[in-house]
Amino acid sequence: MKTSASHKPAIPPPSRHRCFCCTPPLALVRAQASAGDGKNPLQTAHDAGKAGLRLADFKPRSMLSVRQTRIERPRFPVIDVHTHLSWMSQTRSGVSIGEEMTWFASPEEILPLMERCGIRAMVNLTGGIGTGLEAAIARFDRAAPGRFLTMTEPSFEHIAQADYPRRQADALAHARRAGACGLKLLKTLGLYLRERIDEGARLAIDDRRFDTMWATCADLNMPVFMHSADPAAFFLPTDLHNERYEELANHPDWSFYGAGFPRYDELIAARDRVIARHPKTTFVLMHVGSQAEDLAAISACMDRFANVSVDISARVGELGRQPRASRQFFEHHQDRILFGTDAVPPPWGDAVPQQLLGDALYEIYYRFLETEDEYFDYAPADVPPQGRWSIYGIGLPDAILRKVYHDNAARLLGLDA
Repeated sequence: MKTSASHKPAIPPPSRHRCFCCTPPLALVRAQASAGDGKNPLQTAHDAGKAGLRLADFKPRSMLSVRQTRIERPRFPVIDVHTHLSWMSQTRSGVSIGEEMTWFASPEEILPLMERCGIRAMVNLTGGIGTGLEAAIARFDRAAPGRFLTMTEPSFEHIAQADYPRRQADALAHARRAGACGLKLLKTLGLYLRERIDEGARLAIDDRRFDTMWATCADLNMPVFMHSADPAAFFLPTDLHNERYEELANHPDWSFYGAGFPRYDELIAARDRVIARHPKTTFVLMHVGSQAEDLAAISACMDRFANVSVDISARVGELGRQPRASRQFFEHHQDRILFGTDAVPPPWGDAVPQQLLGDALYEIYYRFLETEDEYFDYAPADVPPQGRWSIYGIGLPDAILRKVYHDNAARLLGLDA
């Protein structure tokens, strides 16, 4: 029976026949009021809310009784293709310039960790350019041959010069002679770089001035490790619907929502146009191509382009909450998925626990890849730093596990099996 606003059925008083666990909250409040307990239930509920727990202080402990497997050493030797052991010291509006370097750690500090965690080699992606690159290679690669490999970066500082394509090609040739194993692109290109570094129009990933750079990498057999876009949620409003609200609230500069930045789909489309134009260049799309939330999309990209691989760095939080889809993704692309963490040594990495270099980080990755454990943390932190969820292991078979841990990267980087 329909009820008009002027004729509402009375709420019956509580009785042994009424189940209050099934009563809507407002109806329950009114029923309690009719019982005549002398209190205003709405005020009581309001007072309880004021004394409630802040979300920032909420650190729930799971009550699930499930298997917990600790894996301190991987089943096969590991090549971590995505670490940051150094950084270019000077930046302008998010664009690295100059050749001076900042060191995050020394080989002596990292090698014991590598021994404990079964890591054969680490690739330092942010090795800089020019004299800075030479210093990085001397500091890591030559100090511990075979344990460290270093990549160079673009010379964006010279983008406004008319001969930039040639200068960039020459810089890559110099880097290759110095010992660089590839080229690393931060999300600088597409999100920060402008015509005059930090002034003028923003440059797109597929700007034709970079065609020579991509082609030169193919000629020099240097894989391109490319970071395009970021998690899709970073391009949405930081509001009550954004599942990464806490992460973006803690790092507001990570938000790319609004007219000041290109849209997420525009960045992905520009990336794909570059890949299509340069089929002889090997591209490694980092962070599962910034599409870990949409494995069907990144899988279609890999099906379309035979020159594309991905790494899993800083994305076990996404992969692990869709374990069945992730397992299928690894099975389908088992020859083109690389192990990476995006690890940064402390104290530099303290603000991003999902990337904090240490035993705990590697154990989470090994657990995700090797076990079928359920509902565990994806980062060594009290509060999940990327979103309030837990992950599940995908239990890869040995044949696939060995490729992901080691063989795919060894083949790509020209290392001995």
